[in-house]
Amino acid sequence: MTTSEPLSPVSRTALSVARVRAYESSRPDPLFVDPYALAFVDAAGLEPALSGPVSSLAKALVAHGILRTRFYDDRLPAAGADQVVVLAAGLDTRAYRLDWPSDTRVFELDLGPVLDFKQQVLDGLGAVPKARRTALPVDLVDPRWPERLVAAGFDPARRSVWLAEGLLVYLAPDEAAGLLTAVAGLAAPGSRLLLEQGGDVSRTPQDPALTHLTGLWRGGLGPGTGDWLAGHGWTVETTALTRLAETYGRPLPDPSTTRAFIEAERRTAD
Repeated sequence: MTTSEPLSPVSRTALSVARVRAYESSRPDPLFVDPYALAFVDAAGLEPALSGPVSSLAKALVAHGILRTRFYDDRLPAAGADQVVVLAAGLDTRAYRLDWPSDTRVFELDLGPVLDFKQQVLDGLGAVPKARRTALPVDLVDPRWPERLVAAGFDPARRSVWLAEGLLVYLAPDEAAGLLTAVAGLAAPGSRLLLEQGGDVSRTPQDPALTHLTGLWRGGLGPGTGDWLAGHGWTVETTALTRLAETYGRPLPDPSTTRAFIEAERRTAD
């Protein structure tokens, strides 16, 4: 690592996501291209994924990550908000690689070491963001993060779009509910929230090679994520992973999966 502080186990999962994005970007028919993903993998001293995953669980996780990335790539700029908040941003580079409407502000929230690592790699590449980017080191379990976001220039009176990509599964149910309650307190009516419909992690197949990842899963709000949001001032639209696979022409290794993505619109200011 090029950071002075080690990344936490959860933060290190961002490197696994970067490997997936680097792998997809190297394919002859990629659903997206992340030109920075491989640089993160190299800077961390990891081997790039030169071929596809082997186990059924690994194949499912990679397919999910690829489709998820493309879905959010499409939906974030289309949301029509000039304030974008990426929760637990990790090694997300959408501020650099997507074409944003003019005057868009992108707030990236994560722990300091992972943001430092990302910044060092991007600076080394001479990368220039395509939006007004603010990297904000915060702990999302700390209840003070909303006031820090506002102090950094976020305006809760204006519409915004929020991304919680692959995040809630690493939180306990009360932590996930607390985080989404904080988001609701900052999201003006008409704001949007993008995240995954949680599954039952206790039923996830096991793969010894992936225990560094699956062992960190705590479930979040599980299959009730959409219902929780609907009961807390959001209008919820769900898109099945199988539907995305059909839309993007990528067959799933497990076509029986019930995983889905949520796009919620803030209905009221509770």
